[in-house]
Amino acid sequence: MRTMNTTDPTESPSETNPTTADFDQDAAEPAAPQPKANWSDLGLHPDVLSGIRERGYTHPTPVQAEAIPIALEGRDLIVRSKTGTGKTAAFMIPTLNRVPEGYNQPAAIVLCPTRELAIQIAEESQLLCRDKNLRVVSIYGGVAIGPQTDALNAGAEIIVGTPGRVRDHIRRGNLKLGKGMVGVLDEADEMLSMGFYEEVTSIMSELPDEAQILLFSATVEERLKQLIGRFLKDPHEIYLSLDTDRTANTIDHVLYETTLDYPKPRQLLHVLEVENPESAIVFCNTRSDTEVVARFLNRQGLVAEPLSSDLNQKARERVMNRIKRSEIDYLVATDIAARGIDISDLSHVINYALPEDPAVYLHRTGRTGRIGKKGVAISFVGGRELSCRRTLEQKYEIVFEKRTLPSREEAEQHWSKRHFDEMREAMSEGVAFEGFLGMAKALRQRGDEADALTALALRGFFRWHRTEKAKKELIAQGEDPDNVDALLNERSQRSGKQGGHGRGRGGERRSGGDRGNHGGGGHRRRGRGGRGRSSGSGK
Repeated sequence: MRTMNTTDPTESPSETNPTTADFDQDAAEPAAPQPKANWSDLGLHPDVLSGIRERGYTHPTPVQAEAIPIALEGRDLIVRSKTGTGKTAAFMIPTLNRVPEGYNQPAAIVLCPTRELAIQIAEESQLLCRDKNLRVVSIYGGVAIGPQTDALNAGAEIIVGTPGRVRDHIRRGNLKLGKGMVGVLDEADEMLSMGFYEEVTSIMSELPDEAQILLFSATVEERLKQLIGRFLKDPHEIYLSLDTDRTANTIDHVLYETTLDYPKPRQLLHVLEVENPESAIVFCNTRSDTEVVARFLNRQGLVAEPLSSDLNQKARERVMNRIKRSEIDYLVATDIAARGIDISDLSHVINYALPEDPAVYLHRTGRTGRIGKKGVAISFVGGRELSCRRTLEQKYEIVFEKRTLPSREEAEQHWSKRHFDEMREAMSEGVAFEGFLGMAKALRQRGDEADALTALALRGFFRWHRTEKAKKELIAQGEDPDNVDALLNERSQRSGKQGGHGRGRGGERRSGGDRGNHGGGGHRRRGRGGRGRSSGSGK
């Protein structure tokens, strides 16, 4: 059992008990090891190296290049790095490298804040160790405990889980960490902010003194410093994500001041029409707002899914599967519900309202602008958010670009232009239309009936054109041409049950109701909806 350091690190600093100042933002940054450009330079086990190559990771990301060599030495490690930098592989590769084949008992415990993240880490670990005889199990709440118990009893070596369920298994005697070799705390600040301090410290206490501890966190607040002082021995520190860095150069911060002239969901819609995000999360402060916003966007012909703590595990998994299949345009979520959900290449983060805690803003916006790519953070700000806005500007030195809310006419102009462009695209592709020119002239003579008939014809065209494009994309992705019609029909039915009919990536979108400000149909062409596939080195 791991013996906790009982000396207050702020009273008696030593080599094995770092002081609180050691983790302050403006403390001197330790010299980082020289990054190594190639995986073959790291001295990894051949089977682990094989797994890396099979994953398609061509070279280490900065966090991997700095963290892995230190972890391979067996030292405790503190890494401040935000999500999307490859940190999952940064702690799993040295962990999998250290655990011997056929250990047949828990050798590594990885704690993370949410079940979605636990699943992602476990899946990544299984892929990395596919050539090494190691078993990985993810354990989390909201599902039956029996299958998890069976996997533990079968001798799984790598355990990935959430603090509550892991502690439950320990209490039941299903999980024994007395011979554990590595303990990993991923998104440690998030776990503590969710109230898991007691569970985390209890689990860590089960590890032997000689176990290596790898701690990854975007921030290091006071409670986390206490945990570090109790459990980590002479940790090496790598700072790749200081708070001031997280506002940085790859994210454009845009601010829209809200108005009382028309409802806020309509203001959001107008901004979306003008900004036209490729993929986005809309953050709301309340569960009721997620429902209101998602329902409104779906009525406008967009494809949105609400995600809040009200959803049960089955419903959350359905939403996650739709994200993975790129079937939705907007995930509308609360902060708690979105924890652990990683959407690669996210172009926009939208704050329907600024959070009460300015630090939460950094967590939200840190989901975009990753690994050198540009991202946009859009915030709707009213009187209630002035305090948070002031803190962000003064403490975190965020410079907001203030923009004026688009008018109804401006939003409609952008919406119409995209549809005109799509029609011109169809013409350039050789779609035959000349035979309908006479009918087009006749339509203009139909008086009051002309607009309705034209809108009906446009609706039919966009439905057909987008279905054809979706078919081509599916075939290009390797789908059997004979199956694409059935697959698209299944997607349409699945979307229809949510109250708005639409498509994600490349598929057909049909209006789920009157477009309101934008006249006829609810069609809107998008470059890419929802979530893409990760192509980086790990999470």
